[in-house]
Formats: sequence, structure tokens, C-alpha cells
Amino acid sequence: MIDALTGAVADACARHTTDPDTPAELNAPLWEALDQIGVLGLGVDEEKGGSGGGLEELVAVLGVLGENAAAVPFAETGLAAWILAEAGVQVPEGRLTVAVSDGLEVVTGTDGTVEVSATLPRVPWGEAAEHVVVLSGTTLAVVARDQYQVTSAQNMAGEPRDTLVLAGARPVGGQTWPVPAGLTQAHEQRLSVLRMAQMAGAARRALDLSVHYASERQQFGRSIDRFQSVQHQLASLASEVLVCRTAAKSASLALTRGDATFALAAARVAAAQAAGVVAKLAHQVHGAIGFTEEHTLRLSTTRLWAWRDENGSVHQHASLVGQQALDAGPDSLWDLLVRA
Repeated sequence: MIDALTGAVADACARHTTDPDTPAELNAPLWEALDQIGVLGLGVDEEKGGSGGGLEELVAVLGVLGENAAAVPFAETGLAAWILAEAGVQVPEGRLTVAVSDGLEVVTGTDGTVEVSATLPRVPWGEAAEHVVVLSGTTLAVVARDQYQVTSAQNMAGEPRDTLVLAGARPVGGQTWPVPAGLTQAHEQRLSVLRMAQMAGAARRALDLSVHYASERQQFGRSIDRFQSVQHQLASLASEVLVCRTAAKSASLALTRGDATFALAAARVAAAQAAGVVAKLAHQVHGAIGFTEEHTLRLSTTRLWAWRDENGSVHQHASLVGQQALDAGPDSLWDLLVRA
């Protein structure tokens, strides 16, 4: 599956615009290709409307998409579909995204019609999505694109992080649904894994670009990859890329096993720290050219910087790791580390 996917993604992304002066726009040909390959329903059981497969397969696909800076809401659609399947709600077709809100207002009219209102900031691919899944406390709602207004915004990589305004929006099915116990936390954990998978792919591309550039860039009559200092940088860069990949894979396995709070937090810290080193070393190898908007390195490094801070900062995850280690105490710390 990955072999077939890699070529299609690389081709579609190579033909898609990467104009640094405009925000990332939906890569419609790539989305159609993903649909034809049959990976859009990955991670959701077939009996629930998905195409089967587990979190590990989803992580593998996201690694390829992250490597190619794919401008599609694949992670968001997969996450939204999984949430709906877990809640026993019919998954609508097309592009989806997820928003978490503490202030969703639900009003039921005398005729039984339901309307929802809220302001949802920084929703990934909010304008491009055909439906948004809203999690608010114990309430879940699915709202179609024509029921909300959008104020466009972007993260530092130019990816859409829009503000959605629901003002008396009528949810799909004319109703809301209860959120199953633990689903909100499970959503946050799953999102962490998906972002780590994307980071692993972006880190791999930064390494490939650095190795290629170092083999071509001439200095004092020879390529710079012949210099020991650059070789050390590339070796360090490769090791940090492996950390990103290992963190994503171990986190997906831990989440599949069950309670993964400690393991996920530790993986997020490792991946975020490694991503920062990857970006720094990649730019050091490239020199000034790597900082220009015209160079494709920015597509990887800006995503690494943006994704590592989404869904909780490094400090928050590190604090969670430390607190759980303290709570475990000397008698249970080893068991905690082994289970992770």
C-alpha cells in the first residue's frame, strides 16, 4: 500500500503550487488520488463505514503525506471519522475536520428543531472541510459547511487554521449526540499520534534535502559533504530523524494497547525535541539558501515547528511525564517505564 501511495503522493504534490506568498490550498488532485487508492477510510472498521486497517497503517500513510508536505486534511478526516464511528454516528462522505469547544450552545425549538452556536478558533482546514465534527463537553454535533462562516487564518507553515462561527447552525440529522465516556481524551491522544506521524515524514524530507544539497554544494573545490563538520551534522540529523520515527511508531503501538497517557506524553516530548534539532541542523547544512521562501526546505521545517506545538506544548507534556514519574514513586517507577 505504501509503495503504491508514495509515487502517487509525490507526483501530485510536485504538481501542486508551493507559492510562498499564498497560504496552502487544498490539493484536490491528491485528495482524489487518495480516494481512488482507498486510504481515506483507514483506521475505521469496515462495518462502521471505513476501509479497515488500524492506527499503524494510518501512521504509515501520514508519514508519506508529511514527507511530501501534502496539502490535504487527511489526518483531520481520519480523526473525525474515527470519532463518529466510536460514537455510533453515521460518517458523512467527503473532507472532515474536528473542533473542540467548551461553549457550544444547543437550542431546541418548540417544533423540535435543533440549532447550535459557537465560535471555534484555529480549526484545521475549516473552510475546505465539508463537515466539522464538534466536541463540546458531553455533546457531539456534526455541522455541514454551508451552516458556518469562516475567517481564514494559517499556522506558520501556511496551513489553514480557520475560525468557524456557528450562529444558529442546524446540525446534520437535526440533532446532537452524547459523547461516550473517555472519547474526548482519546481524541486528544489519537491526534498526538497523527501529528507525530506527520512530523516523522517532514523530518525525513529535511534529511533527504540536506544530504542532496551537501553532495552538490561546492566549497574550496569539493562538495561540502566531504568536510567532517558537515558529516557530523548529517549524522546527527539522521539520528534525530530516527527519534521522530520511533516516537511516532511507539506511540501508535502504545495507544493500540490501551492506556497510553505516560507513553504518549514521553513520545511527544522526544519527537518535539528531535524535530527542533532536525530543523536547526537542516538549516545549518543549507546555509542562507535554506531560509529563502523559494527553497522547498521551508515546507518541512515550518511544519515541524508548527506541528510540535499543536495539541499541547512540549512543556505541558514534559510536566505530565514528570508528574506521573513522581506519582509512581521508587517502587513503581520501573513498571511505569516498562509499560510505556
